[in-house]
Amino acid sequence: MQGNVYLIGLMGAGKTTVGRKLAKLLLLDFIDIDQLVEQRTGVSISHIFEIEGESGFRDRESKLLAEISDGRQAVISTGGGIILRPENRLVMRKHGQVVYLQASLKILWQRLRNCQTRPLLQQLDPKAKLTQLMLERDPLYVDEADIIVEVSSDSASKTARKIYPLITLTNCPARDT
Repeated sequence: MQGNVYLIGLMGAGKTTVGRKLAKLLLLDFIDIDQLVEQRTGVSISHIFEIEGESGFRDRESKLLAEISDGRQAVISTGGGIILRPENRLVMRKHGQVVYLQASLKILWQRLRNCQTRPLLQQLDPKAKLTQLMLERDPLYVDEADIIVEVSSDSASKTARKIYPLITLTNCPARDT
């Protein structure tokens, strides 16, 4: 299979950190969609949510996903909600392999409980919101994933090394582990 490796999963699953490590193993570029949105707009995702709402952010995210997916090979860290739009699922399916970094609510909450930069968690009961997001999104992540990797307390490097042998991209100059 030619194309990209898309990392999906809830916020806090480690998509960016693991993605950087996996890209190095595969000798591919690494792209973080959230960071690219911030670069291109010059403002934080929180600010975009404030001004344009979640739907405005999702529009930007979808447009960027379509733009960066065609004609390249990269490891792409997606936003946790990218899976919500059918067109995004089609783009990822068409242009590569999808890896779901599946983390327990316990691990996600440990990582996110003090986070002030996640717009969806800026409310009275962020743990309840995280639980709701998991219930809504986990079935979509599972349905779309070519590979599911359970995220535990392993380091990002160890998680990337778990994923590495499962990737089946062609024309990829992968290095030995």
